[in-house]
Amino acid sequence: MVPSFGQFSSRLLPSRQPLFGHEQAEHVGQPQGGDDVSQESQEADGHQEILERKVLPVTPAGMKAADTLAWYQATDTYEGEQDSFHRRHLVGKMARELMDLKCNTCHQGHNGNKEVTSNVHDRYQQPALAKKVDPEICLLCHGEFNYKIMLGMAKPWEESRDVFKNDCMVCHSLFRTNMHNVNYLKKEAIERQGKANGEVCFGCHGGRSWYRIAYPYPRNPWPGMASVMPDWAKDRPIKSQSRFLLGVDSSKETGTKTVTEEEE
Repeated sequence: MVPSFGQFSSRLLPSRQPLFGHEQAEHVGQPQGGDDVSQESQEADGHQEILERKVLPVTPAGMKAADTLAWYQATDTYEGEQDSFHRRHLVGKMARELMDLKCNTCHQGHNGNKEVTSNVHDRYQQPALAKKVDPEICLLCHGEFNYKIMLGMAKPWEESRDVFKNDCMVCHSLFRTNMHNVNYLKKEAIERQGKANGEVCFGCHGGRSWYRIAYPYPRNPWPGMASVMPDWAKDRPIKSQSRFLLGVDSSKETGTKTVTEEEE
């Protein structure tokens, strides 16, 4: 007797194993965006170990970390020894002072329709889920400094900073004053440190650029904003993504109220 497909597949397919403490089906069906997954639940699922990983003290080639300088250590605002990617973004000195990143700020969950891999040579191979990270998230703080659209800015900041006394607030105390009102940044701390040291601003606006493009930041309305919109800004959104506005109190800047998840 020829076995049914169910009998056939049960012999070839490996048994379904829990993935990070949950059945795989739950992860495949997780909504795109992952906003319903709390930081605490992510840590409980086994992700806390990501913060326990440290850089190798010695590379396979025999080079000691203590004797080398990582690219991020060359920036004016980084302090300390070399550290892992996740630790720098979550628990490093600057991360604690200026940022409030969560796991799902960058990892937005899995969309089973897009993230399941397949192997045409072995159709019964158990599929794997890719780690979903939208590069646009990186671009938020790792894009180029777009000086070409800025009035009075004829050269890149590295060549112009002395003219402005390395102080971004020379302009931004008057223009585009509604900044950093997102839940992954600490607005007051950023602008307080930015007034004292322009490198704090430049660090995320060109100083640590991974890309040759700039991020098109939303033009959140600010007090005294001109009614005429420049050509370069006509396609820009007028507010940040909704998920970045949850819990943000923007009433001081725009006259609006704190956005809650129930109101979304």
